[in-house]
Amino acid sequence: MAELRYNPLLDDWTMVASHRQDRPNMPKDWCPFCPGSGKVPDHYDVYKYDNDFPALMFEPPEPDPVGSDLYKTEKSYGKCEVVLYSPDHTETLPELSVDHVEKLVDLWTERFVELSRDPHHKYVMIFENRGEECGVTMPHPHGQIYAYSQMPLKIRTELDNCRKHHEATGGCLICDMNRAEKEFQGRVIHENEHFIAYIPFFTDYPYGLFIVSKNHKTALSDFTSVEKRSLAAMLKDMTGAMDTLFDRLFPYMMVLHQRPVNDENVEEYYHFHIEFYPPLRDANKIKFYASSEMGAWAACNPLAVEETSEKLREAYRRYLEKEGRLVK
Repeated sequence: MAELRYNPLLDDWTMVASHRQDRPNMPKDWCPFCPGSGKVPDHYDVYKYDNDFPALMFEPPEPDPVGSDLYKTEKSYGKCEVVLYSPDHTETLPELSVDHVEKLVDLWTERFVELSRDPHHKYVMIFENRGEECGVTMPHPHGQIYAYSQMPLKIRTELDNCRKHHEATGGCLICDMNRAEKEFQGRVIHENEHFIAYIPFFTDYPYGLFIVSKNHKTALSDFTSVEKRSLAAMLKDMTGAMDTLFDRLFPYMMVLHQRPVNDENVEEYYHFHIEFYPPLRDANKIKFYASSEMGAWAACNPLAVEETSEKLREAYRRYLEKEGRLVK
């Protein structure tokens, strides 16, 4: 079964993909994403791979005949892709060179543009789940791309609030967030010429980092080659800082927030950024999303981000020292 089911309580859609129960765990002696597997080219740097168990499909089946006027169903139209970061089975994002991460950013951009061409698609989400704590069953470093035929509720809410802020102030909410964080400084981890990284005032995860473009742009395809290289450097540096924080592979969910596709023009009030949702609150302690968070969306951060920002800044300093890039 693969279909979309409407949730009238939230005006949202749930993807039903029972065939994904057949997804395998990674065998000990074989990886489909490694060269020589027969599933990928023998030589590649970064590579787009169509998901073998997609929740969304270019030619989806008809929904099961269980819907009604109240409980609507739709075909699970869309696309699910896997993006392989490297042919190396263990080389994660911070271990790649900036040149290599730049190739990844270029592939993300290419796929965003290509998937935007399908008029059925409403939103293209690029993301990565990293670490067993985030449910990862295939450890070969990779991310994913989902092209949705229905606008996801969280993105819709974020867009609505950005639009309301623009109507009230004439400005961009995320530009204003950048200014507020730069003025305060205590939550800023690092900035380069084109991007700034901070743990925002309101985040519900202790180390819920944002990477935000300094220039008011809405998608990867708006960036110059110089900006994309700056983004590559920032991604390498910030994920390197995370791994250095507790001297272990740092689990996270990373999501690129970009403009919708085939929808209203949001250029005046929306702004490209990347959000991280890392489940760790200490080296071996999980920040769980429990009843209040899930039942009421009443977020609760167990730590003050002014304190966690200081710890992540220090981890970034140690990462630079380890890389031999620390300027005394």
